[in-house]
Amino acid sequence: MNKIKQKILGAQAAFVVGLLGFATDAHAQFAPTTTFDDPTFSTIARNITQSVEEIPGLMASVAYMLGLLMGVMGVIKIKDHVENPTQTPMKDGAVRLAAGGALFALPMVFEAMLNTIGTTSTAIAPAKLAPATFELTN
Repeated sequence: MNKIKQKILGAQAAFVVGLLGFATDAHAQFAPTTTFDDPTFSTIARNITQSVEEIPGLMASVAYMLGLLMGVMGVIKIKDHVENPTQTPMKDGAVRLAAGGALFALPMVFEAMLNTIGTTSTAIAPAKLAPATFELTN
């Protein structure tokens, strides 16, 4: 039974690595308007900004995959507890299920947080104070 578990976990890990490997291109490149001869600070900063835009999607896919993996591992641990309660405590399976649920819900929580805070780049203009005038009349 232990060898079967190891093979299942190995297949799951290979599946996750394969999905993450083909999910998105992760390479830096120069913007099409620049040449390789003039990498200024501005072009480097622009390239970094463009490359970082893909990170939330990558984090969401990693969270979904790890959440599913932890959920399956939790179910397997609970099954082990049912078969042999003295060897495997139920806490192991429950912790894995809770961690899997938290990871699976992480992208939704992150999206709700961004919608609450706002993701637009429009800054709020500071308040303008009008000059105070004092007129003394007799």
